[in-house]
Amino acid sequence: MIYLITGGQRSGKSSHAQELALSLTDEPIYVATARLWDDDFQARVKRHQHDRDERWTTVEVEKALGSLKLNGKVAVVDCVTLWLTNFFMDTDQNVERSMKLAKDELKQLFRQDATLILVTNEIGMGTHAPTESGRKFADMQGWMNQFIAEQADQVILMVSGLPVQVKE
Repeated sequence: MIYLITGGQRSGKSSHAQELALSLTDEPIYVATARLWDDDFQARVKRHQHDRDERWTTVEVEKALGSLKLNGKVAVVDCVTLWLTNFFMDTDQNVERSMKLAKDELKQLFRQDATLILVTNEIGMGTHAPTESGRKFADMQGWMNQFIAEQADQVILMVSGLPVQVKE
């Protein structure tokens, strides 16, 4: 089963994903994809860590999601946007290369017999990026969200902390 939970910044995506995971198992896995870019971002990561209790197992994976062994498990991947950023930066902002590498990882991940809850951002719903790299990334993120949504069994859009079922 694949869930995609999407929405804007501070829309409640991560909280909803964690609640969903805990409704499905007492031993969820949290797959953290972020790189610690600066002090502010490190503080955000710490806040997310404090949201999870001892029932959670945390695994840090910057890019190699396909190498995870999750058969029979429930896992929250938080988040696709930060994960995709790692490819974008490591390929010198090459959208085509980033998309290929990321899709290859997801295809491997989706072959597993696991319940996957992927958290992503709808960054294209915000303001238009003022830089070329920002616009390239926003486009790439939108295409990746479409790719995942196509594979997903359920898609949930978070709006002001409320889940809106988009695909069931």
